[in-house]
Amino acid sequence: MKNLFKKFLNNKSGATAIEYGLIAALIAVAVIGGVSQLGSSANATFTTISGSM
Repeated sequence: MKNLFKKFLNNKSGATAIEYGLIAALIAVAVIGGVSQLGSSANATFTTISGSM
């Protein structure tokens, strides 16, 4: 039992998985923000072109 507890404390794979999950979440937030901003700009451009016609 003592040996199992030592193995659990020395295991770093869980921390690495959490770090990768956080990085993926931050990238997703950045992509969603960028696409949202790009969509607003494209909508404004198409509205201007539509009004010109």
